[in-house]
Amino acid sequence: MKKVAIGLAVALVALIAFVATRPDTYRVERSQEVATPPEVVFDHVDGYKAWPAWSPWEKQDPAMEKKYEGPERGAGAMYSWKSAKVGEGKMTTLESEPGKHVGIELKFIAPFENTARADFAFEPAGPGATKVTWSMDGKNNFVGKFFGLFMDMDSMIGKDFEAGLSGLKAVAEADAQKRAAERAAAQAAAAQAAAAQADPARAGEAPAVQAANAAP
Repeated sequence: MKKVAIGLAVALVALIAFVATRPDTYRVERSQEVATPPEVVFDHVDGYKAWPAWSPWEKQDPAMEKKYEGPERGAGAMYSWKSAKVGEGKMTTLESEPGKHVGIELKFIAPFENTARADFAFEPAGPGATKVTWSMDGKNNFVGKFFGLFMDMDSMIGKDFEAGLSGLKAVAEADAQKRAAERAAAQAAAAQAAAAQADPARAGEAPAVQAANAAP
């Protein structure tokens, strides 16, 4: 029995020593090209109230408890959540550069405590397109290193990043189309108002009709 106890103790010491050699930090990063200008997709990240439309964790538990604090968007905005399915934590926006970058402090409370840094970078990717890069950097404490023996952080969180970026792409592109339609309607209304001012007799005509009547 004594030999068994000694063997277990030696094995435990060896395990602890091995866990201690695991990486002290981790990084998860994914990118997605979105067919919108940077400022459009940026708006759906900078304000936490826009996250439910695309966040993979919000979709896992639509009934989660949520709380918003501070400004609605930009540096100082805060969002906390509590859920039996996705745990408990808080996000605080540290940096916000319109159309370029959002930096976030992540504090995980449950099922484990940890602090990480999340960043969204927005880079032009051709006319009317944006490359969005979502990354997360954190430190591994002993518990994190131990779980790292069984779970690969990149694989585990990376799939959520991919789902989130796909959702962000769909939401931002739909918003860009809506904005384009609104601009076109506003331009048409402005053209109609200008034509009406120039010729009150044609005030009720649509711009297309006015153009046809003005054609030689």
